[in-house]
Amino acid sequence: MRVQRLVAALLVALVAGCGPAVAATDDRVPSFRPAPPRPYAVGVRHLVVDPDGSRPLPVTVWYPADPATPPDATIQEAAGPDAPVAAGRFPVVVYSHGLHSLPDLHAPLTTRWAAAGFVVAAPTYPRTNLRARDFTRADVRNQPADGWRLIRHLVRLDARPRDPLAGHLAVDRFAAAGHSAGGFTTAGMFTSGHSLRLRAGIVIAGGGLAGSFAGPVAPLLFVHGGADPIVPESVGRAAYDRSSGPAAFLGLPGQGHGEYLTPGRPGFAQVLAATTDFLRWTLYDDRRARDRLRADAVLPGVTTLTTRALPR
Repeated sequence: MRVQRLVAALLVALVAGCGPAVAATDDRVPSFRPAPPRPYAVGVRHLVVDPDGSRPLPVTVWYPADPATPPDATIQEAAGPDAPVAAGRFPVVVYSHGLHSLPDLHAPLTTRWAAAGFVVAAPTYPRTNLRARDFTRADVRNQPADGWRLIRHLVRLDARPRDPLAGHLAVDRFAAAGHSAGGFTTAGMFTSGHSLRLRAGIVIAGGGLAGSFAGPVAPLLFVHGGADPIVPESVGRAAYDRSSGPAAFLGLPGQGHGEYLTPGRPGFAQVLAATTDFLRWTLYDDRRARDRLRADAVLPGVTTLTTRALPR
């Protein structure tokens, strides 16, 4: 409980100092607005993209829900299935799991992003998830197309009358993020000529796929353990070096493949803070979040940060 309260307090600190959200004055959903000054409660919804197609894609969606949480509330106490979506439009993060994994296993990070004012849509990839009947590692090469299929579905969903998410998605403000094979999937979504809807990416314990980072240029954040035995840090560093445009590399010396994604473990607070700052900067145009990214990301002896071409 103490760790949960600390994380809730961290989220309050992350969203502090920004302009207040614009309140709805009638039944219409307000247009896109500045980053929220307080955390939200978190709702969760499950849907399936192309359920009758050859490659159905189950998706877990976490989203900001009403009411905003009090400062001492925990994310778990605030969460609820199919809770009403909070008023306003919210940027969207497509989050990709790794091999033998599931979206729910990443909830400690993704629910906190949702509390900070993002809709997080996490697909269960058909042939690499934990329960896949025909598990195939090579299917990762097909997953970037799945990510784009999800983006197109969400754009349509936002315009669909009576859908609970309709009018709540900032459909010109997407980011992609993912861990391990999901990090490679994320990189693979940034191929030449990709839609400008995709504004930013976070690659956690991953690297690049063929054709990654070819443009248009988008800011990228790489997160990697220095002693990762599954995907060596050198793979993540090579992807960082190969990317063009603004980029940052958050290193965790001595850490492995993802223990820093567990609340209470060394580095979790810095990863949460840095990724949230990055998303607020790139999707909400929050310059204060950009300016505090370095201070939030670095804890001597736990994390390091290398940056390239970040605007000041």
